[in-house]
Amino acid sequence: MAKTSTGEMPFLDHLEELRWRIIWSLAALVVGLIIGFIIVTKFQLLHVLQQPIAPYLAGRKLVYTHPGDTFSITLNAALLVGTIIASPVIIYQVWAFLSPALYRHERRVVIPVILGAVLLFTAGVALAYFFVLPMTLRFLLNFQVESLEPMITASEYFGFVMILALTMGAVFELPLLILGLAALGLVTPKFLARFRKYALVLSYVVAAFITPGDLFITTIALTVPLYLLYELSVLLAYLVFRKRRAATYAAEQSTAGGVA
Repeated sequence: MAKTSTGEMPFLDHLEELRWRIIWSLAALVVGLIIGFIIVTKFQLLHVLQQPIAPYLAGRKLVYTHPGDTFSITLNAALLVGTIIASPVIIYQVWAFLSPALYRHERRVVIPVILGAVLLFTAGVALAYFFVLPMTLRFLLNFQVESLEPMITASEYFGFVMILALTMGAVFELPLLILGLAALGLVTPKFLARFRKYALVLSYVVAAFITPGDLFITTIALTVPLYLLYELSVLLAYLVFRKRRAATYAAEQSTAGGVA
């Protein structure tokens, strides 16, 4: 990309670069979707995903009411798997677009950031599947069972699972989002520390939104890891801010020494 005499890229070139970053991200998502579709169909992933609700089906199977439900459910599951597979490429494209605004030593952490993003997303999905989903189902499917009999459809159940998993995965990217904002100088550790009391309330609100169910068990249990993610974000922001300030000071000293 051509740059101006000041080293800055023209606005139209920024738009062109952004367009290509989006194209590569979408291409990675398509490839991930294809691989995810193969994984879902070959390894019976839908059977694995319905294990949390199996104890409440009394030996029966989930039912579907539309001929296209089986394909759409498989496609949605493939999208979840494909998103995880494509996430390193997507995160790299985002990072590459923002990296010109960063110092050289900050660009070196691209590989750890990508790995961290994938691990955090996977951790969020795993927490949703192994912890949040069973607790939510236990509450919802034992509520008013004397008066009502559940007839869960496959589309409703798998839609619920996918939304929960993707939401949890996205929420777990919070530390990297704040890390990026801190690296760009948009937030400071001091601001994040002042926001701490609101972060606890916000964590509870997000947990209540993700998990419809028992407010005193499921929501509070999920609030704890969400708030810990915020504290991790504050720590990462502090480390980035300290390194950025040290780099700025070194650059100023070097400039002052050159002038002298």
